[in-house]
Amino acid sequence: MKRNISFLVITIIISFTSIYFYDKFIKTTTNKTIQPVLSKNNYPVKYNTNSSIFNQEKPDFIATAEKTINTVVHVKNSLNTSDKINLEDLIFGRRQQELQIGTGSGVIISSDGYIVTNAHVIEKADKIIITTNDNKEFEAKLIGSDDQNDIALLKVDSESDLPYATFGNSDLTKIGEWVLAIGNPFNLTSTVTAGIISAKARNLDLTGRTTQSFIQTDAAVNPGNSGGALVNSNGEVIGINTAIKSQTGSYIGYSFAVPSNIAKKVIEDLMEFGIVQNGFLGVTGTALNSSIAKELDTDQIEGFYINSVEEYSGAKIAGIKKGDIIKFIDEIKISNFSDLKGYLSTKRPEDFVNVTLIDGNNEEKIVRVKLNKNERIAFNVIGILKNLSEKELKETGKKYGVKIAEFNTRYKEYWNDYGVKKGNLIKSINDIEIKSIKDVEKVLKNMNSYEPLRLEIINDNNQIERFNFR
Repeated sequence: MKRNISFLVITIIISFTSIYFYDKFIKTTTNKTIQPVLSKNNYPVKYNTNSSIFNQEKPDFIATAEKTINTVVHVKNSLNTSDKINLEDLIFGRRQQELQIGTGSGVIISSDGYIVTNAHVIEKADKIIITTNDNKEFEAKLIGSDDQNDIALLKVDSESDLPYATFGNSDLTKIGEWVLAIGNPFNLTSTVTAGIISAKARNLDLTGRTTQSFIQTDAAVNPGNSGGALVNSNGEVIGINTAIKSQTGSYIGYSFAVPSNIAKKVIEDLMEFGIVQNGFLGVTGTALNSSIAKELDTDQIEGFYINSVEEYSGAKIAGIKKGDIIKFIDEIKISNFSDLKGYLSTKRPEDFVNVTLIDGNNEEKIVRVKLNKNERIAFNVIGILKNLSEKELKETGKKYGVKIAEFNTRYKEYWNDYGVKKGNLIKSINDIEIKSIKDVEKVLKNMNSYEPLRLEIINDNNQIERFNFR
């Protein structure tokens, strides 16, 4: 019995001793090891939520829409046509007139009734009716149009001042910037959709147009929106909605607008000169990327590589050479042809631009170039047509003339087979004598897609070759 009591006492003493040592040493050590080893100062997470990006106010679409919706109008055009032949026509030898109606949108740009829209919206219209957002109707007069940039200028007469939109600077727009598209899709008047700028200087393959610097947006645009306004969050027009890239003909994600700086310049030219005055730099080339840079043996992978410089052009006079790489024009970065074409479309002949380039010695320099008048035009079945220079006129003894400057790759072999060469003159197109590219522009404007094409070309032997395309 005495032995059992002694064993119990020893057990109790050992237990208390164990508890004491655990509490004193082991527990303390354990508490220390479970403290966080990463603090706020060294953990790779930014705790500051006061960033201006997150605190930035969302654009007030209500205020923007209210400011601009009354400046966008419904454009309706009518065209009498007699293209279709019916049984009565065959029996009585006459063609019945049919009325075709087309619709689109337009933007009022002055209180006295000037309106900008797309050229394709009012193409070949016999009558143009404008309906404002408050249901007033006006018959519009066509002041002028530019098919190449797809811009037209209309004028209505109103007894009272009209609400009008102001242009913003499209060069200052940013990818990711909020925009509203305002127009009349599917005859649904005063429709507003929102989105962001998805891309700038977008190049599209639109037959017959030279504008290749569209603003791309994901704001919903459908047939009828053409000619309407693309506005920024300040309510400024930064584009004229023009095209949809779609396999269905309706909106599926992206739409395109002519930048406001181009549209504004076209409008000013139409008002002042009646035609568009295009500034011409005088270079041809290609946009650089990694593979092309490797082929050309250059370490520059961005910019516009110059393949050739037009004789007598502003670029030639300024000393720009083949192999130079254009990096900037004024303060506009040039990464591709769309950047170059888009910016030059806002300039006129006699304007000066500062061209930043990398020359053949891999040195950066800035040259000042005086732009020439554009005396070239794209003519699909041939290529590029160009007015004869003053030197060429003196050499040939001619007072005027339009020559073949470049062949369209698709038809080059065809023309070579018939002995037609670069430098041959265009005598006539569809029986219209061609003295300058203005005559070519007029022929193209009045041509119908189904109309046969007749060409007369003067070859190297001064003989007239005649060609018919059906």
